[in-house]
Amino acid sequence: MKAADRAHVFHSWSAQELIDPLAVAGAEGSYFWDFDGRRYLDLTSGLVFTNIGYQHPKVVAAIQEQAGRMTTFAPAFAIEARSEAARLIAERTPGDLDKIFFTNAGADAVEHAVRMARLHTGRPKVLSAYRSYHGGTQQAVNLTGDPRRWASDSGSAGVVHFWAPFLYRSRFYAETEEQECARALEHLETTIAFEGPDTIAAIILETIPGTAGIMVPPPGYLAGVRDICDRHGIVFVLDEVMAGFGRTGTWFAADLFGVVPDLMTFAKGVNSGYVPLGGVAISERIAATFARRPYPGGLTYSGHPLACAAAVATINVMAEEGIVENAADLGARVIGPGLHELAARHPSVGEVRGVGMFWALDLVRNRETREPLVPYNASGEANAPMAAFAAAAKQHGVWPFVNMNRTHVVPPCTITEEEAKEGLAALDAALTVADGYTE
Repeated sequence: MKAADRAHVFHSWSAQELIDPLAVAGAEGSYFWDFDGRRYLDLTSGLVFTNIGYQHPKVVAAIQEQAGRMTTFAPAFAIEARSEAARLIAERTPGDLDKIFFTNAGADAVEHAVRMARLHTGRPKVLSAYRSYHGGTQQAVNLTGDPRRWASDSGSAGVVHFWAPFLYRSRFYAETEEQECARALEHLETTIAFEGPDTIAAIILETIPGTAGIMVPPPGYLAGVRDICDRHGIVFVLDEVMAGFGRTGTWFAADLFGVVPDLMTFAKGVNSGYVPLGGVAISERIAATFARRPYPGGLTYSGHPLACAAAVATINVMAEEGIVENAADLGARVIGPGLHELAARHPSVGEVRGVGMFWALDLVRNRETREPLVPYNASGEANAPMAAFAAAAKQHGVWPFVNMNRTHVVPPCTITEEEAKEGLAALDAALTVADGYTE
């Protein structure tokens, strides 16, 4: 299996000859294991998508049952799994986001949300934040604010980046959350003014940025962006691909802030990645644009029956088993306090931030200066401290999510208290290695 992988599989975001993928034999719940029987507690939830853990029997059974009845069918028809998935999602989205356009993943959901916004407004530009990730397709990667954009940034995609709030590494010289919020909103207003409000179709934000560092926005920021969009006729898009479906201890992260966007993208947790699925939840106002005007977009596998059956089963399981509530409870009672305890003991931890099952540790060389443990976008020898931390975590039986100078703690939302404490103990040991690189 490993030989065939190395001979034929072209891996994403990788220099092909420099990687050595782990050969995985199986997975269940919060764990996976290799062919030598070594088991890992998965603190990454795959790529932050197995919100209900691996191999949940009810979802596996639903996929099997759907395969026996109807494996696939074209998207122009009404079928039970697709209709029911849309209904269940619409029941949980905030406000009037009641129309669901299905895609295959989060990146193409973002592509279609941007297309809808541009067609609705007749305007070309889209504003997105630095420290963001919106997907790897051409438009989505141009919207992305991290270095993965650079190689494919055409510079002519109608995208303008701006700074969103992040007090720990403030671009606005703020000292309080209130200052950071006010100055970030002022910066956005100024950006809009200089770009021309009548040229801007949409502002897209991750409700809580995920891969970029799990920076929970300060109180009032998203409401402020909503107000700016309303005043200038700009479509407000929230990207909930990573933060949605229980990850933050609510069905959607937008629920934490009482904000309703015009469009909202989703994927990952909608069916825990068991079968690829994404989508756009559409407000009544945007949907009305296409009531008698054809929407010029679609996908062969939009609302695929197997994917939608998995979504129906996942959403029902989450409701029946209190999985969203478990994420909120353990996040507030076990993981959050546990990470803060680690920060108190380890000089390599500069900041702890997060909510629910969505946490990050910002690792630093020096707490006073907040110098990151490794440079921005480090690779090779420059990234040695983070590589050493990750290796130590794996030696202690957890698979960590490592990005730049951060480790994210994003286990399945079904994790138990015992498993969470096991993960915290392993991180405690691994952070001792990171401490060796501090000043």
